[in-house]
Amino acid sequence: MYWDIIEVKIKGTRTFKVIFADGLTGEVVIDSSFCNGVFKPLLDDEMLKQVRVENGVLTWPNGLDLAPDTMHKEINHSPEQRYIIKR
Repeated sequence: MYWDIIEVKIKGTRTFKVIFADGLTGEVVIDSSFCNGVFKPLLDDEMLKQVRVENGVLTWPNGLDLAPDTMHKEINHSPEQRYIIKR
């Protein structure tokens, strides 16, 4: 799909640059308020560094993933091309 992520680069703590299949590029920031429950492991910098793209989705070795369709929509509608994920 056009919103599949094809590349991810770590930019900082819980901040990633993502490139989508349709060429849209933006920044995803995972706010610490989001990191509770099943997402609590994302508070660990070492875990974050293990991010990868699998089948168009940001994933981590422990099975966590983030849906690319929402990221694409939010980045596409943001003047800063940035999506901050928070609770």
